[in-house]
Amino acid sequence: MTTVETTHNPAAAEALRALGALRTEIGKAVVGNDHAVTFLVLALLCRGHVLLEGVPGVAKTLLVRALATALDLEHTRVQFTPDLMPGDVTGSQIYDPHTTEFTFRPGPVFTNLMLADEINRTPPKTQSALLESMEERQVSVAGTPQPLPDPFVVIATQNPIEQEGTYPLPEAQLDRFLFKVDILLPARDDEFRILQRHATGFDPRDLAAAGLRPVAGAEHLATARAAIAGVTVSPEVLAYIVDLCRATRMSPAVAHGASTRGATALLAAARAFAWLNGRGYVTPDDVKTVAVTALRHRLQLRPEAELDGVTAESVLASLLATVPVPV
Repeated sequence: MTTVETTHNPAAAEALRALGALRTEIGKAVVGNDHAVTFLVLALLCRGHVLLEGVPGVAKTLLVRALATALDLEHTRVQFTPDLMPGDVTGSQIYDPHTTEFTFRPGPVFTNLMLADEINRTPPKTQSALLESMEERQVSVAGTPQPLPDPFVVIATQNPIEQEGTYPLPEAQLDRFLFKVDILLPARDDEFRILQRHATGFDPRDLAAAGLRPVAGAEHLATARAAIAGVTVSPEVLAYIVDLCRATRMSPAVAHGASTRGATALLAAARAFAWLNGRGYVTPDDVKTVAVTALRHRLQLRPEAELDGVTAESVLASLLATVPVPV
């Protein structure tokens, strides 16, 4: 669907306008982080999940709360701790002495937007409780599948892995995240604006007082997803995505490259990014823009490469500079 066609589709044009207003609305509570907001919106459009990484105190939780408020979505927050059990996330069977039967009590995963806070501070057993819900959009308890609401997105935060008390996420779970987004410390001017807000009484726990209000909703997401399905991708761009992902598998610094799921994730992200920018077709630049954020957590580097200071980001930057780009 081209820009002209979007204009002639009032519902799609309204969805584009509403989702475009999210950045301004979230900015009432969160200073900076426009990059993170863009990728959170892309994930919602792709029905994908996001892993936010950053040191404590850089507004990761506030960003997710502001997004849920601006989208008028039901959301829950789970603090992942070493003693958290899988049933605390998914729900469990509860015995009712009056009926002498077991009934299912849904856990916090039954929501539109689930914030899994500090996910890498809980052991792998509990981390893996999210695997089925993230991939199948359901939870199986006592052999019975319980469908999750639509939309359903997991936004997990994690502290840098070298910090004390963290557990690395299993590769299978990392691959289920559409994006990994780094939340960096703010620039000096942004940090000054943050302190200005707090000096004038800003309370991050009270988003309503900050003037944050819903500017989009689930219906806009549904309309946008239908419009994105009409975004065309030429065979040349498809081949470019394939070549990029295959290049990650052949890099001498990489033990395991991007899977086919990674290639499909890159395609979905590029189509959503093209639509957000008012185009009905995907360009190689769209692919380049989302490639690092969509692929870096899917690469497993060789130990000797890590010792030499090689990172997934540097590998992808090199491949983006060398893999031939279609004209």
